[in-house]
Amino acid sequence: MPTDPSRIVTARQMLAHLGLTPADLIAHPDPSCRIPTLAEYLPLVAAAASPGTRRTYGTYWNRMAAVLGHLRLDEVTASDIEALMRQVTATARSRRTGRQGRHAGEHVIAAARAVYRRAIADGYLTPGDSPAHRVAKPRRLPNPRRALRPEELQDINVVARTSGNDVILDALLLRLHTETACRRGGALALRLVDLDTAHALVRLTEKGGTLRWQPITPTLAERLLEHAQARGGVLPTDRLLRYRNGQPISSRRYDHLWRRIGERLPWVAAQGISTHWLRHTTLTWVERHFGYGVARAYAGHTDRRGPATTTYIKADLHAVATALAAMTGQPHALADAQPQPKPPTRCLEPGLSR
Repeated sequence: MPTDPSRIVTARQMLAHLGLTPADLIAHPDPSCRIPTLAEYLPLVAAAASPGTRRTYGTYWNRMAAVLGHLRLDEVTASDIEALMRQVTATARSRRTGRQGRHAGEHVIAAARAVYRRAIADGYLTPGDSPAHRVAKPRRLPNPRRALRPEELQDINVVARTSGNDVILDALLLRLHTETACRRGGALALRLVDLDTAHALVRLTEKGGTLRWQPITPTLAERLLEHAQARGGVLPTDRLLRYRNGQPISSRRYDHLWRRIGERLPWVAAQGISTHWLRHTTLTWVERHFGYGVARAYAGHTDRRGPATTTYIKADLHAVATALAAMTGQPHALADAQPQPKPPTRCLEPGLSR
């Protein structure tokens, strides 16, 4: 709609009465509309982010603040962000599972885009003003993870159960991840209240706050309860997996476990095998013997990406329990009454070391 000429005249008269010109308004904008610097804005972004997002991007936000923090959000250019990405990639710490810094560079771009998505939502910028979205992410290389062969999985379990300072804990970790295909975060978050021994289930809280009940063998359920109670787990909210001193385990236990296994099995260290390979192993086995729909449910995948067919092939808890029973050779109360024939080999041994 065209501006009312009478309002323009009135505005000019008011400015003249106050002894101001339009140029004075431009030179002294409203402080509430001032675009903050990157260093000023990043704490607001971190406060609005989920704990998982802060863990993933926090380091890169700190790097952005150190290098570009003095610039306003609208002063940062695509070249600034790309230069930071190159710097982080070149100085990335060499890790056992590293990819020459490519993941670090990818995280820089993702972290910067998270900042500018928040700035757009807060009204400081328009979608076209985001410099982070004008920088291409490094192309992701094919994932080297694969399903472990039965003999490889057996060798890993033997080493875990015959070395180290807490073989009971390590055996439980490997068994839990192989039966459930859960991620490390899901295992670390387990509490006493998340264990249902009557129905042989664990409640997993994983990426994106997803929540699901996952079948486990009755043997594992009993061992997990015994483990927690013997190590000081009393309250429903107490952590399930604990050190001998009663403290809940952290992700460092996984790092020590795989470092020790790699020292005794050089091929484990050479290939960078980690806990996530157990997830690949179990889900591959389930998909081969029970189909994609059951494997998807077993993995806890709830996103809507992929072909529309996934809407019609959802598997329920009973299907997952049936796959678990066939894989482990142990019956489960929630398994279908007419389970599918057992395959000639299983990726799990029937027993579980105490």
